[in-house]
Amino acid sequence: MGAFGWLRKLFGAKAQAVGELGPGRMASLAERSAEARGRFWAALGPASDRILSSAPAGLRWPGGHEAYRLIHRGNALLLATDGLSDPFDAEATVNGFEIELFVEGPGEGASTPVAGDGWMLEVLRRVAAIVAEEQGILGPLERHGPIALELTNVSASAAIAARLPAHFLTADDVLGVMIGGPDPDFETQIADMPLSPVRVVPVVLLTAAELGEIRAGDSDTRDGVLAALQATGVGHCSDLLRESIV
Repeated sequence: MGAFGWLRKLFGAKAQAVGELGPGRMASLAERSAEARGRFWAALGPASDRILSSAPAGLRWPGGHEAYRLIHRGNALLLATDGLSDPFDAEATVNGFEIELFVEGPGEGASTPVAGDGWMLEVLRRVAAIVAEEQGILGPLERHGPIALELTNVSASAAIAARLPAHFLTADDVLGVMIGGPDPDFETQIADMPLSPVRVVPVVLLTAAELGEIRAGDSDTRDGVLAALQATGVGHCSDLLRESIV
């Protein structure tokens, strides 16, 4: 099964055609938003259609739909949210939370494929649910820089627990991720959205040791971890076989 088929199988959902959004200004705004995101991702590589989920968490997304796209980037796979920047309603003046999230890792053709068992989707869905619950995260990112987030009780997720090596998980059953850094090697703003520009933000896995360092430190410690990830060539990608940089 190809990577796009894998995504549809996990969701048990269909690809959404833009024309299904309904009449009126709201449909026009949602359609134009989806098209702009589609152009952005297609510039990086072949992308799936917009895949909808029926999960209850989607109701907290601006347009009421939780959706994702899968993009082939050379030997890498990139999984992105597709709807955190949907307009809230027909009277909206900005594009939702003005943010979309993504996780990138080795994919088909790489020595350690990571997407086929669904951990990328599970991590991204958890982070997206938190962002939606908080009604966005762009303000804190712009004020404070990248944010370390702790995903708790990860052993309860078969997709995460079965795939992630032990050195990524803390003794208290936490997986650490960094939202917003290190910066990816491509443009991070969708400038042609219909209402307002949208920032594209990486979600990057941290090892337990890296998270421990950040827990014990401050913003300078966080910046040091980010700089080390960049300097060692890890960057914004989540490779499950990489060693800890601390």
